[in-house]
Amino acid sequence: MTLVTGASGFVGAKIMEMCEGVIAAPSLRGVSEDEVRRVVKESGCDVIIHTAAISDIGACERDPEGSYIANVLLPIYLARAASEEKIKLICFSSDQVYSGHGEGGPFSEEMVKPSNLYSRHKLEMENRVLDICPDSVMLRAEWMYDYYLKKSNYFMNMISATGAVAYSSQQFRGVTYVKEVCEQMENVCRLPGGTYNFGSETKRSMREITKEFLSKIGSDVSVLDAPARENLWMDCSKACAFGVEFSSVEMGLERCARDYGYLI
Repeated sequence: MTLVTGASGFVGAKIMEMCEGVIAAPSLRGVSEDEVRRVVKESGCDVIIHTAAISDIGACERDPEGSYIANVLLPIYLARAASEEKIKLICFSSDQVYSGHGEGGPFSEEMVKPSNLYSRHKLEMENRVLDICPDSVMLRAEWMYDYYLKKSNYFMNMISATGAVAYSSQQFRGVTYVKEVCEQMENVCRLPGGTYNFGSETKRSMREITKEFLSKIGSDVSVLDAPARENLWMDCSKACAFGVEFSSVEMGLERCARDYGYLI
């Protein structure tokens, strides 16, 4: 049995929908360490997938204490509970730990350089959780997307956009279809303890990727060249060596478009 935190969030809800043998943890926002231990113990789980977080970079800057509690302390509480109960712990981290590089890439796991409070908290979380629970798995996840008719993840808004969208020809990063994330969770559970870059890879800029994708779905939306942003360009070969394999960014986008009827 797998206990999922953040089960109503973007990633957690999709895991609940697609994966078997999963149960939702109650909201753990603001709870004590003893309460976290109780929830874990009573769940009877043998795996925890921790997706809950405050991931809005601006919100973290405005509320550093809240960010620290959600993004560092709560995972520490889960790590201690997992260690006591001999439970596999999987924590979602972020590609933002590479945000301080500006240029360059793709980055391997040891090349961290956080540039904002959120990414510093995520990196501290990784290190402290692994100190407590060395068998745990830290997933440095990319920007994940899906498409809904009424509610769309920001990146996929380009499907229904009019006029123009803007992405930089100088920014390189992976973006990952959230359904592929869920499909890889069984393989993730078998990973040795450690930190892993996690998601789809590409060698092309965000502008190139977006322009080609919109052309394939027959959209006449223009793709403007946005100002350069930091590269969050990851080398995911470490996870791939253990069987955690994703489609390329380009193929993932095409799959999402087919799933929702924008490509045949």
